[in-house]
Amino acid sequence: MAVTLKEVAERAGVSRSAVSRAFTDGASVSDKMRRKVEKAARDLGYSPNALASSLTTGRTKLIGLVSNNFHNPIFLEVFDLFTRGLQDRGLRPLLVNLTDETEPENSVRMLRQYSVDGVIVASSTLPSGFAKAFRDAGVPVVHSFGRSSSAPQVHVVGIDNVECGRMAARTLVERGYDRVAFLGGPEMATSTQDRYTGFMSEMSAHAAVITTYSFAKAYSFEAGRQEMLRLLKSNPAQAYFCGDDVLSIGALSAIKDRGLSVPDDIGLIGLNDMEMAGWENINLTTIHQPIRQIITSSIELMVAMLNDPDRYPEARIFACSVVERGTLRPLAKQ
Repeated sequence: MAVTLKEVAERAGVSRSAVSRAFTDGASVSDKMRRKVEKAARDLGYSPNALASSLTTGRTKLIGLVSNNFHNPIFLEVFDLFTRGLQDRGLRPLLVNLTDETEPENSVRMLRQYSVDGVIVASSTLPSGFAKAFRDAGVPVVHSFGRSSSAPQVHVVGIDNVECGRMAARTLVERGYDRVAFLGGPEMATSTQDRYTGFMSEMSAHAAVITTYSFAKAYSFEAGRQEMLRLLKSNPAQAYFCGDDVLSIGALSAIKDRGLSVPDDIGLIGLNDMEMAGWENINLTTIHQPIRQIITSSIELMVAMLNDPDRYPEARIFACSVVERGTLRPLAKQ
């Protein structure tokens, strides 16, 4: 049988309300009383009931962690860092899969059923309307990996995807490619749109370089592979900026299956710098997204919002950098 609060009170020689206060954040209780209660609890093996505590405090400490792309291995890293980071702050992550969800109101309704204290939208493909819907419902929200803005409606933490597109274009031009292409994720995703915009904008300054583009159906290995297999049937580009590492790895698989070599026949550059990109059999040249810093900053903002729900929305945008590996031809020697 589970040890009860009453048994702890009897063991400590105090009232049940004193035990309750000792395990309630911010409650008025002396250090001597708290130590006495905690010792009794340890001796009996008692753990306070978090759900019962929430009835007293009005806080569940539940944070909805929502996303919609569970086919991309990068989110294993993202969820690992988020869950550990939230738990280290005494918060409890509630993982929610919004794949195929199109109505923000449904998501708000579902999270409200769990009485979450806040929501972190961890997605670069969900429309900004999802995060805004939580804000409009009075739920503290942070959009991680969201679209950068000079006047955000909710807290946004991420990268400048337009600049990443430019960075990829400059990298291909520097290596002397004269037929390049953008291979993006789903066309309606804001991250795809911004990376495409940056890439094409930079390439417009290089009229001698032939530039084309296409889109995969999802940010997934299979989608990247299928799109590259389609492209290889005609006249493929010399190098591709794949708007995500997992697309790049799918494209790499297709290229090798057709008996071609990377980077000798076709060059690839991705985006994210997920762990698998550095594996020896992949060795992907990519753009590093500072995922750990983005997640740490997102959690900091969520904790701040729990203390100050009216905190003015801000955008925290982190710089990216090219990671040189083996899927692009080397820079020409000066």
